[in-house]
Order: sequence, then structure tokens, then C-alpha cells
Amino acid sequence: VRTPRQASVGSMRIVLLGATGYTGRLAAETMVRAGLAPTLAGRRHDDLVRLADRLAPLAPSPQTEPGIAVADATDSASVRTLLHDGDDVLVSTVGPFMELGTAAVAAAVDAGAGYLDSAGEPPFIRSIFQEWGPRAEETGARLIPAFGYDYVPGNLAGAIVCARARETGHTPTRVDVGYFVDGEFGLSSGTKASAAGVMLSPSFGFRQGQLLKGNPSGTRSFDVGRNRSWKAMPVAGSEHFGLPRVESDLTDVGVWLGWAGRWTPAAAVAGQVAGSLAAIPGIDSGVTALRRRLAKTTGQGPDSAARGRARTLVVAEATDAVGRPLGTVCLTGPSPYDLTAELLAWGAVSLATKGVSPGAHGPVDAFGLDVVERGCADMGLIAIT
Repeated sequence: VRTPRQASVGSMRIVLLGATGYTGRLAAETMVRAGLAPTLAGRRHDDLVRLADRLAPLAPSPQTEPGIAVADATDSASVRTLLHDGDDVLVSTVGPFMELGTAAVAAAVDAGAGYLDSAGEPPFIRSIFQEWGPRAEETGARLIPAFGYDYVPGNLAGAIVCARARETGHTPTRVDVGYFVDGEFGLSSGTKASAAGVMLSPSFGFRQGQLLKGNPSGTRSFDVGRNRSWKAMPVAGSEHFGLPRVESDLTDVGVWLGWAGRWTPAAAVAGQVAGSLAAIPGIDSGVTALRRRLAKTTGQGPDSAARGRARTLVVAEATDAVGRPLGTVCLTGPSPYDLTAELLAWGAVSLATKGVSPGAHGPVDAFGLDVVERGCADMGLIAIT
């Protein structure tokens, strides 16, 4: 994990829930190196002590060493005890989120606190915007889900390509975002558990100015540079909520995933079949059982050497109302897991200091394009086109 700029924390208090999991450990190390003095929270006291002891020497000073707190991520009352007031920021890495994530959101909303998570599961993201967002507006809570590789880079790339189109006098009405990994990429145990649930969960898309059920079938190709064209399959992301808030003329937003490489067409067909199965009555119980089984294997993922062989690659393409291309933006940066850790650390500081309004937000409509672009550039996520 890269060492980010040391942050000025003042009286800010960051609680990292799920700190002993794979993504949680990476985020904890990044926060400690940045001098954020996070409170590491989880179910097992001894595991938290070992993690805090390992990370303490990385802190810039004794005053910024991490603390620990025991809490049950599935019990909102237990998580609520971690939050003292509305200035606190709760960062949740407790995937699979459809199984384990709701209690943390409920606690943050009740406390009127800031909230970030590393969720990539579309139904969970949708619930934050549609169900928890209105409640957050009443309590003063600020909620920004999916604040990692999925889906901050796509929100940023989409906002940049729209802004560039506007600068040339054009009106973008559609944005398509493609997520890829350049190089070798291994999945963590938590990502596998989340992906299994996602495949059998109802999807959604933003089309004709509305959030609608389902996604298009098939695949789409993106030009990823160096005369390479990669295919991607449709997924649901936070871009469907965040980008129309940033660019009011958008009527269509597509989000596409290209991790499967040459197997993407087959994966797209499997995704369509799984989506159809999601409509079968009673399937929810089977999906829940599958997620629970996979969630028992936690904390595993690629080591630093393996992560170093992968690079984030995200492409956004904008078109106008008659389908004319208006531009392309390609972002490249650290590996997906390292990038997620740095984004969570940066987002926690920004959420505590930038005066974000209550409710549920995408990253760009929360902080503004210039702020997000500068912050991502500091961690190595930059536009190459």
C-alpha cells in the first residue's frame, strides 16, 4: 500500500468497521500511515489487538496510533456505541454487504454521522440511495456508498468526460463506463462472497431518464489504449445515481465490467441467466444461504506482490442525443484493492472536513469534481486521455 500524504486530523474521529478483514486491513494500514488514528472495530478482541500492535509502528507519532473497539457488525445497537456524535465517520468494510452491511448504515443514520463503505453490491447500493438517503436527510447523516475501485473511478471518469464535452459546447446525454484490470488480478474472499450474491440479485440501470429494472443483454467493447479493445458486460453501479446529479442532461448511464477478459461474453450470458433466476419466488433464501456459506471464509486476498502486478483501468465514453461520440476519458491507477484502501482513507478525511450535505451521495456530487480529481491524482489515479 502506498503511503499517502499525512492528514491533519484535528478532532476528527474515524471508526473502521471490519478492520481485520482483507480490505479492512489494507484500509487500516493506509489510515495509520496517514496519521488518522482510526479506531479499529470488529468482533474479535484478540484479532484487533494483534492488528493494532502491528500497525502502531507505522503511525507518524504515538498520538496517531490506532485504537480498538469490539462491536458486532450485524447489530445496529452494537455499532451505534462506536459513534459518539455526528462529526464521527464510520467506514464499513464488512462484506458481503447484503448480508452484513445494513446495521452499520442504520447506526450511522441514527447518529447523524458520516458513512463510507467498500460495497460493490448493486442491491445494497440502491438501498442506501433510495431507502436510507431520505432518513439521513432527517438526521444529518452523510452517506457515500461504494467508495472504492467500484465505483469511484467510473463516477470520476464519467464526470470528467461530461465536463470536457460541455467545454466544447456539446451536451452529453449518455455516458458508458467500463471497468477493467490491466495485468494479473486475484479476488479476495470477500469479493467472491459478494459476487455470488450479486449474480442472483435483481439488477437495474438508468435509461430514458429513469432508474429501471434490469440491464441490457450482451457485451460492449471499449478502446482501452495501445490499440486494444476489450469487452465488458453490463452491471449496476453507483454511477446510475451519482452521474445524473452531476450532469442533469444525462438520460442514459451504462456501467460495464470487463474483469473476465476473453471469457466476458460467456460471463454475460451467465449473468443474464442468473438475473432471470432472481425473479423466481423463494430464490432469496437460497442466495442468502450461499452468501453465508462463502462469508465464512474471510480475510484472504492477493498479497502485495500480486497486487503490484495489477493496475486499475477505467474508461468513460460520452455521446449526445443522436449518438455522436463526444469524447473518451481513460483513468489508470493502483491495483483495485490498494486503490480502495486509499480512497477510503481519503474519503474519510474529506467527509469529515468538506461540509457534505445530509443524505446519500455519489463521490462527485458529494465533494465536487475538482476535489475528487485532485484527491485521486494524489493517490495515483490519473487520466491518460
